[in-house]
Amino acid sequence: MEAGSAGYPDAATLLTPARLALVTLTRRFVDARLTAESGDTEMLDIGADLERLVDRLETHAPLSTEARPMERRHADYLPRSPLVGELNAVAPPFSWEFRDGRLRAEGVFGAAHEGPPGYVHGGWIALAFDEALGIANVAGSNPGMTARLTIRYRRPTPLRVPVVLEAWTERVEGRRIHTVGTISAGDELTAQAEGIFVNIGQQRALEYFGERPATPEPTDPLP
Repeated sequence: MEAGSAGYPDAATLLTPARLALVTLTRRFVDARLTAESGDTEMLDIGADLERLVDRLETHAPLSTEARPMERRHADYLPRSPLVGELNAVAPPFSWEFRDGRLRAEGVFGAAHEGPPGYVHGGWIALAFDEALGIANVAGSNPGMTARLTIRYRRPTPLRVPVVLEAWTERVEGRRIHTVGTISAGDELTAQAEGIFVNIGQQRALEYFGERPATPEPTDPLP
């Protein structure tokens, strides 16, 4: 199996129907474990069954991320993304489309994303905006890295209720890309975001996401 980002297998080789089905089951397990009211005896029995399955799966995993050559390809990251990753069981099962210059996502946040009882954790809202605004930029041919992200929490975003996330590039000023987004539950706007992203150029992008060794000095991305 070819090497992928951070020493893990190439994500493209893992996007198979069997593995995607396992992700769905894992997502169901996480949600059920966080909400089930079963007693300790049943939980211990389930834990024993789960341990056998995990032991079996770990026999096919690399012993460490250093066991494989390092390649930092963006295509390998996206399937593992905590928001849009098809291979990441923590990622909420949203549908995504880019149309008329806007990224639109629809889906439901589950128990794994809870903050205040019954509502989505604010950190997940920030993560959703950071990822969605960045993807909107890439889809609109304005790729950049996050330099500043401002979130306005208008009201709590509910769990287990269909929400819509939209993001679009508002304007481009030189290397700076100004991007905005919203999250709505029904007719209620629950959160807004404004982000400044920076086009870091091909050379720096190769260092971050390609096969070129990274330059060690720190860099402030804002020009």
